[in-house]
Amino acid sequence: MGTPTFQAPRRAARPWLRVFVTGLVLWVLTVLVILLTQNPNLIPTLVLLGSFLVPVTFVVWAFERRDTGELTPTLVFSTFLTGGVLGVLAASLLETYLLHPSPWLFVGVGLIEEAVKLCALAVLTRHLATKTMRDGMILGAAVGFGFAAFESAGYAFTALFTENGLSLMQVVQTELLRGLLAPVGHGLWTGILGGVLFRASTRHHFLITYRLIVAYVGVSLLHALWDSMHSIALVVTLLLTGSPAQYRLLETGWMPRPTDEQVRLFTFLSWAGLAVISVIGIAWLVGLWHSTRRPYNPPPGWRIPTATPPH
Repeated sequence: MGTPTFQAPRRAARPWLRVFVTGLVLWVLTVLVILLTQNPNLIPTLVLLGSFLVPVTFVVWAFERRDTGELTPTLVFSTFLTGGVLGVLAASLLETYLLHPSPWLFVGVGLIEEAVKLCALAVLTRHLATKTMRDGMILGAAVGFGFAAFESAGYAFTALFTENGLSLMQVVQTELLRGLLAPVGHGLWTGILGGVLFRASTRHHFLITYRLIVAYVGVSLLHALWDSMHSIALVVTLLLTGSPAQYRLLETGWMPRPTDEQVRLFTFLSWAGLAVISVIGIAWLVGLWHSTRRPYNPPPGWRIPTATPPH
């Protein structure tokens, strides 16, 4: 009799895609119904669907690539929800009382937000008996995407209120933009930190290592550059194309009217800067992911055959 082969149970094809398509259809239908009925009671539905669609989709996609059976749907969901809320609350408190307007404001934001997400991840996953780097990246991404979802909901809700009253288009534009950028933001940065944290762990404790400190500083700087790219692009545009008249207006506290060339250059620099930051973060994440092998988990009841001793 030949050696039996193990066949993994078949999974539903691309559940993340079903989640995304279903959520997108519901979001579009919500926009259409609000336009037709002008019912403001549907605004919270629109905000929640648009803010959570992309983060939830990426968490489902990442969950399919888990290393161990300890990453249950319940654990990932609680990490996404609880970690996201704790991160947003802690960041809001610390930024309110510790940060003030200065050229280093965005550096402080990056350091605070990455620290609170890392702490939330460590607290919520401290009980895990097996901590692999890939599982740490998945759980870190779950915390980051939870943070991004709640933060985006806040931005979308704020965008609703304008000088001319409630603006549905402002909400839609905000959710579309933040949805497009969500995969290369909080989830990416905290995914990197989660992998490094779990790599430095023991069975019962997380360790603060040199690699973890370097990773924390690195993702915080990427975060700060991301948040400040608008200001950086504006300064570079003025340095390259600014006229003496524009400089004089700036010295007196007035914002000069940009030329068409300056608008195009500013737009290019803003998006190019975000693209470079995204590529650096993605390359870092992919490098970490491929720097470790998946642990081998044999199927239940399967044993490694041993040599038969000679009679």
